[in-house]
Amino acid sequence: MTRPFFAPRSSRWVPGNHFELLENGEEFFPRVFDAIAQARHEVMLETFILFEDKIGQQLHAALLGAAQRGVEVHVLVDGFGSPDLSEQFVSTLVAAGVHFRIFDPGRRILGQRLNLLRRMHRKIVVVDGQLGFIGGINYSADHVADFGPEAKQDYAVQVRGPVVAHLHRFTRQAVLPKAERLRARQTGVLGRPHAGTAHAMFVTRDNQQHTNDIERHYRVALRAARSRVVIANAYFFPGYRFIREMRRAAKRGVDVRLILQGQPDMPIVRTAASLLYDHLLRAGVRIYEYCDRPLHGKVALVDEAWATVGSSNLDPLSLSLNLEANVIIQDRAFNAQLHSRLSHLMNHSCRQVQASPSGPWEGLRLLRSYVVFHLMRWFPTWAGWLPRHEPVITKAKAGPAAEPTRHATRSPA
Repeated sequence: MTRPFFAPRSSRWVPGNHFELLENGEEFFPRVFDAIAQARHEVMLETFILFEDKIGQQLHAALLGAAQRGVEVHVLVDGFGSPDLSEQFVSTLVAAGVHFRIFDPGRRILGQRLNLLRRMHRKIVVVDGQLGFIGGINYSADHVADFGPEAKQDYAVQVRGPVVAHLHRFTRQAVLPKAERLRARQTGVLGRPHAGTAHAMFVTRDNQQHTNDIERHYRVALRAARSRVVIANAYFFPGYRFIREMRRAAKRGVDVRLILQGQPDMPIVRTAASLLYDHLLRAGVRIYEYCDRPLHGKVALVDEAWATVGSSNLDPLSLSLNLEANVIIQDRAFNAQLHSRLSHLMNHSCRQVQASPSGPWEGLRLLRSYVVFHLMRWFPTWAGWLPRHEPVITKAKAGPAAEPTRHATRSPA
């Protein structure tokens, strides 16, 4: 049985929310696992990566316990990001009643995963329709400090309030067949009480109706900036218009700061970002490289109220191909907390990048930077030429002989 992939609309500003910033797995995982343990009716969870390590096993235990006490549990993982889950790991969840789905699973060819493009990169949890989590943290042991020097620096938020209804509706519409979506609409939780003073907007990026929503909100915020901008992003290689707004903000006197990877998990990440350094530094943007461990965060703040946390990097994959989700927050207290955390990072764990001195190769270096910078104008067009296929959401079944039920989806390209 086939069904189209549903692409819900991005949200509008919603008042009355409360956000808590969660830094790294040490703060994030206990909150999520406890929320699942306390769930009474429903757990909706989407993630790009789920590994069968100590964190994955803790999540497995929490989901299994919820399902065994009668909670309706839905899990969606990405087929590229979570390729090595054992049959036992999945089957025990499914046998307990967990609805376990895989976004666009791909077959390995000569041991290689070829389904790289157009991934489901979101990280969202909604419990009982009342409590939400969203950010950049996956379910893997490399998000906690005892993993070692390769442990990632990352962020997420816990949210209560009316905007959780938008996360809840989105997660159900993203994975459920039409009949179940209609039933959820009729029997779902109605109305969320105000929990705080924050205005919030749930914003998604897909390959159908909302191809540039997240980037557009960033650019609008940069255009309106009057005092400060701090962007911390793991994979930074945005388009021409994004760079232009950063430069314009810096040139009109805004304190624009960019925190990038100094100890990247992939060397090409730093190489690509460094091609943009000249353009940014010459406009007055301050660039910091985080050097303690790999930076995996996707957060930003503008002036004293605007902030965003989510799954979207500022690179071609996230801005033009992957399925992403961010929350945008208008709240002075949250902005101040995020600014304090990022300032601590810059002051204690970062190296500030200085403009390269002139030398015999100055002309060649500037020419290279100029070419790269202006080639970015065309990337959104080129992204549309990349391979397209029919992504599917596969629902796992219990038992070693069971074949997954494939729900075909419309191409998100």
